[in-house]
Amino acid sequence: MKMKFGALLLTAVVFLAGCSGFWKIPPLSSSGGTTTTPTTLSSGVFYVLNQKAMQITAYSIASGSLVQISGSPYTLSAAPYCIAVAPSGGFLYVGTVSGIYLYSVQSGGGLTIGNNGTPVSSDIPAAMQVNGAWLIDAFVPNSGQVQFNAIPINALTGAYAGVGGAPPYQVFSVVNATVNQMALSPDGTNLFAALGAGGTMVMPFNAGSSIPFGATARLIAVDNSNGSSLAVAVDPTNRLFYVGETLASSDSGGLRVFNYSSLGTGIPRAIPTEITGSPFASGGLAPNAVFPAASGDYVYVANGQGTSGAGNIAWFPISVSGTNYSLAAGSTIAAGIEPVSLAEDSNDSFLLAVSNGGSTTSGDPDLEAYTMSSGALTAAITTSTGIDPVGAVAVAALP
Repeated sequence: MKMKFGALLLTAVVFLAGCSGFWKIPPLSSSGGTTTTPTTLSSGVFYVLNQKAMQITAYSIASGSLVQISGSPYTLSAAPYCIAVAPSGGFLYVGTVSGIYLYSVQSGGGLTIGNNGTPVSSDIPAAMQVNGAWLIDAFVPNSGQVQFNAIPINALTGAYAGVGGAPPYQVFSVVNATVNQMALSPDGTNLFAALGAGGTMVMPFNAGSSIPFGATARLIAVDNSNGSSLAVAVDPTNRLFYVGETLASSDSGGLRVFNYSSLGTGIPRAIPTEITGSPFASGGLAPNAVFPAASGDYVYVANGQGTSGAGNIAWFPISVSGTNYSLAAGSTIAAGIEPVSLAEDSNDSFLLAVSNGGSTTSGDPDLEAYTMSSGALTAAITTSTGIDPVGAVAVAALP
């Protein structure tokens, strides 16, 4: 197995009062019609976050047809950046330029805003995760720094459960960092963050501690010194973790695959090992999102090809021989311009993808739903998610 030694230790720097980060997503938009490949499959409820339209749109798929949930779309008071659904499916959070808002999920998937319509936190997050009694967010407070906050919440209602004062947080010095995708391992012990040119961070996490973050973190340097870490995800059974980087495969994007167990349990985590063949060509220039299938048998990558070229979704079968893992060469299917987010519906029937469409490109889809047959994708639904420009930036599904 190949080992990458571009891993550094990071120690939390002096704590900063308050939460004043701002991660700017370029204003984008897209549009599109609807085409279908016949299917009788149905999905669970999922949500699309439209940045320029400042809306959450709720959908399901019934016998192959896209259905908008009654009451949807839901208007937001500020431009959104990210969304996180609670593991219970009872509530979700939307991170916006004016803070983080709580929504309760009603029967049928409709949303009701909580906390009297006020933010549960003034943070402006680039990425969020929900784990039991914590809402975890991350952002760049100042150049060369990354901040992680653990906001205490009621695990049943999602309401803020703090007693006043700043929530637990850690700040790390990371040169050229931007916060992209974030993932919490299914075993709840490691928090991962794709930090652009700053690499990929792995930080110990302990949900049962009053300060759940580790004080030291492992930074995995980008494979190519001119590359950028855009996406990170963890296998559903903690076998592997994945990093999507630009320029990691020749002059194109790459999918790096690491053995999760090689991190160990020490503090700091050990330098992780990559499986044979890693990095794998991701299928495009910018691997904007990585998503392992719930079955653990496949991993999907959303690839951008620039602001004017159609993107694609690549899938890679995962093979297991004892404790060794391998990936077959990826296959791809067309997607919209700059696909940026992936999710799998609760019925495991569809892979869902949203594309932010470049700028004001006419005819480019915001949402695509693909059926999955032994991991292979077939386009079933291609559509817009509102009146242009909408700027779809994220999709999330109820568990």
